[in-house]
Amino acid sequence: MTETDDLIEGQILLLTAAKASVPPERLPDLVDRAQTLLAPRRERYRREFERAYTDADREMFLVNWGHWDDLGEELELTERETAAVRRAHEEQVRRIGRRQDREGEFETAFEIREPVLIGR
Repeated sequence: MTETDDLIEGQILLLTAAKASVPPERLPDLVDRAQTLLAPRRERYRREFERAYTDADREMFLVNWGHWDDLGEELELTERETAAVRRAHEEQVRRIGRRQDREGEFETAFEIREPVLIGR
């Protein structure tokens, strides 16, 4: 089991890979690479960004637009790969929003910020 299994659901990864033109077998590795970078920064994210959701598997932070571009550069991802990882995080948050009856709240937040999920 990878970190991705608890962070982002498999169905979300499949749909995201198809939309982002990234091979479905590649996206879990990209998400895991992002988590390897993000996990040690959890405390910094807690101090600097709004934590909009938390559960047993993950914490969701709302960050400034362009944050994923910076993370993608740091991870040496292509633009397409960065977009796929960003979209996977967004789609998982949308699913959480539907389940928690917070979809409108999260969609409004996405107008000015983007989500980052960090696994626990």
